[in-house]
Amino acid sequence: MPNLIATAQSTEGSAFNVEALERGDLETALAQADVAYWAYHAEGPYEDREPMRNLRTIANLYPEVIQVVTRAEAEIAHPEDLRGKRISLDRKGSGSLVDALLILEAWGLSPNDFEAKYLAPNIAASQLRTGELDGFFMVAGTPTPAVSDLTQEVSVRLLSLEGEPVEGLRERYPFFSPAEIEAGTYRTVPRTPTLSVGAQWLVDARLDEELVYQMTQAFWHPRHRRLFEEGHPQARRISLDTALNGLGTPLHPGAKRYYESIGITIVESYDVE
Repeated sequence: MPNLIATAQSTEGSAFNVEALERGDLETALAQADVAYWAYHAEGPYEDREPMRNLRTIANLYPEVIQVVTRAEAEIAHPEDLRGKRISLDRKGSGSLVDALLILEAWGLSPNDFEAKYLAPNIAASQLRTGELDGFFMVAGTPTPAVSDLTQEVSVRLLSLEGEPVEGLRERYPFFSPAEIEAGTYRTVPRTPTLSVGAQWLVDARLDEELVYQMTQAFWHPRHRRLFEEGHPQARRISLDTALNGLGTPLHPGAKRYYESIGITIVESYDVE
């Protein structure tokens, strides 16, 4: 884009980014769809806050998959089998923890039904390896190094998340999308149906419509396909076919105008205030 100057900044992640966008400290950032959804609606970890109504989306990029990893010898074949086990739900205050609680609720469970721990995924993987833990929840792109490394040392299972509980979750929370962990992603782990939340490109709602239109147009230029394919493995999954899947916030008007200009029908599910 002529005359556009962009500076890339590393941050602490999704929660930091939505806060910075709302304040106007950042003009564009990446965030998980669930974190963006909670912030926009003032739900989940943001239920005691004012809604962050300055958040808008340009595109859904790639899936971050919900993985429920368990020791094979713990004999956890279904979510109901988590009862009485030692399970980490991720760190307190994380969007992943909120997702884990929603999944438990869908199967009629709560942390009171097992020995709940609140550990970062790398620590949880270490404790599962040493037998201190029976399983853990994590949300990440696949293959996840922590899980890949784990499967080289211990036999693990990944729980299938499918059926009526999943259908109910997707009706209530639009940021959930169906996903599967393909056979061979991890050693000895078969194909596993699950859910995902999108890593999404957000912008400040106050950005000029024409500017965001041009940003969206430049992003989807066919020439950039090669850049994605040569980059991170997850970046290769960025596609127009899934650009509007499971959005956590409303589309920015500039992005919406671009999609409509190339013939994509927009079904807006938000009342933008």
